Amino acid sequence: MISHICLGVNDFDRAFAFYSAVLSALGHELKFCERDRPWAGWMAKGKPRPLLIIGRPYDGNAAQVGNGQMVGLLAIDRKSVDGIYTLALANGATCEGPPGLRPEYHADYYGAYFRDPDGNKLCVCCHDPVSE
Repeated sequence: MISHICLGVNDFDRAFAFYSAVLSALGHELKFCERDRPWAGWMAKGKPRPLLIIGRPYDGNAAQVGNGQMVGLLAIDRKSVDGIYTLALANGATCEGPPGLRPEYHADYYGAYFRDPDGNKLCVCCHDPVSE
């Protein structure tokens, strides 16, 4: 369904460090990085799509955060959600909701919410029940 998601950033180096840490911890790999443009994209290992791309806006204006927009990143388990959330905060994210169950979505939804250093809202979540 999704080819790519592009998030506008104003400080590319700061954003690149943040997304490199978070996406690597989720098991994704860097597909490209062009600092002169600047933009970079990550993908799941061995899969060309979807891509998560960061970069300066094409029109040259400052990136701005959208109200009501969020990118949800899938984690393999609840422990990973906790770890990614902690890693994100250590790399400049701000909390929008700590890790925990969100039964209003469904019984096994476990997620954490944060904003990247540019203010883009992200979620890292797991939909699986706790394994015994």
